[in-house]
Amino acid sequence: MTTAGEIMHAGAQWIPATETLDRAAQMMARLNVGALPISDKTERLCGILTDRDIVVGCVAKGHNPAKVTAGDMAKGTPRWIDAGADVSEVLEEMQSHQIKRLPVIRNKKLVGMISEADLAKHLSDDQIAGWAEKVYARS
Repeated sequence: MTTAGEIMHAGAQWIPATETLDRAAQMMARLNVGALPISDKTERLCGILTDRDIVVGCVAKGHNPAKVTAGDMAKGTPRWIDAGADVSEVLEEMQSHQIKRLPVIRNKKLVGMISEADLAKHLSDDQIAGWAEKVYARS
């Protein structure tokens, strides 16, 4: 059984909900990532911020990224997976919610993220094709 913990990239970092989007963009650049999990005051997942959220949801609307916070952009119920979950559960979670990045949690702590690149490294071509068909399908 391959687990989420085995295919994730470790070392993911939270962005506090109170942090501004300009700081979030700087953190994304420093870490070379396109998304950051957002944490509340108790370091619980309250959303995921993407580079697209910053550009489309803030800058393109004429808002100042130095004044808008990561928490302002958090919408809906954030999805995550336990580090011990089987890869089939990872695929189901991502496919059923049409998401491309999934935080990995162990003992209520963020331990990594699973992205498209991680799936491509660890899954068969057939598994990747099935995943992409469901994640990118128009609802």
